[in-house]
Amino acid sequence: MSKSKIAVIGAGLMGHGIAYIFAAAGNRVSIYDPDKLALSSVVGRISEIFELLEQPPEELDNIYIFENMENAIEQAEVVIEVIPEQLELKKALFEQLILNTPQETILATNTSGIPIEQIAKDTKEPQRILGTHFWNPPHLVPLVEVIQSHFTDPKIIERMLVLLTSVGKTAVHVKKDIPGFIGNRLQHALKREAISLVENGICDAETVDLVVKEGFGMRLAVMGPLENSDLVGLDLTLNIHKFLLSDLDTSTEPQKLLQAKVQAGELGMSAGKGFLKWTPGKADEVRAGMQRHLVKAAKERRDKQNY
Repeated sequence: MSKSKIAVIGAGLMGHGIAYIFAAAGNRVSIYDPDKLALSSVVGRISEIFELLEQPPEELDNIYIFENMENAIEQAEVVIEVIPEQLELKKALFEQLILNTPQETILATNTSGIPIEQIAKDTKEPQRILGTHFWNPPHLVPLVEVIQSHFTDPKIIERMLVLLTSVGKTAVHVKKDIPGFIGNRLQHALKREAISLVENGICDAETVDLVVKEGFGMRLAVMGPLENSDLVGLDLTLNIHKFLLSDLDTSTEPQKLLQAKVQAGELGMSAGKGFLKWTPGKADEVRAGMQRHLVKAAKERRDKQNY
């Protein structure tokens, strides 16, 4: 596949990781951010990713920095916005992108929560807009959810899936524009039940996490829930569902325990307390452990692809 011209609008936490992904694969990447501090530091932060993954930094030459958005998106085949999660801000940006790019340019939003349809509607060319939900950190987590609204031209979905696959990502097609897409719906369904178990005194938070990490969580990286259902047999799965589903949490709003903790300022690691208690040292240890795990997996994945 020929190399592409990518523009990334936003040089923050997600933006610099997304820019790395395309630049490391040899694509030309233009970056724009109205925040001059974020823009001035972005090449250095991308360089740190190359160092983290023990890659030679030659592909940094594929990065181009612009202080003017129109120049950044000029001739871009794909524009990916990574700006704050504010609907009106995103809608205004896409109006500008539509006016200043050719009709064949794919316009993608990295929103993790706003429906693509809400961003695209009322724009002049909603068929050009799709979602590309990268997971944090994007340079370490392979999954990208490609979401179409009912406006989206199916041809650009296919183009985006091919492009993402070419740069080593696991790209999946979300065929309906639903809140949370696929990954966040699964993740928060688990969180809802986890909070419910603690709230109802079944166990403490440490036990919930231990059961996941030392139990079924160990196989999730190599066997998804539906694969596992096929493994154990759909008849067994059906029988368990018959007696279990009616007893699972079905809250339609956040549980009182979660709301109370937020109101009390118990926000998690940053506050020293959430569902668990955190010292700065313990929080740093957990963050570092997560990064080591993801870096190791990313290197193994890269080596396998290059084999």
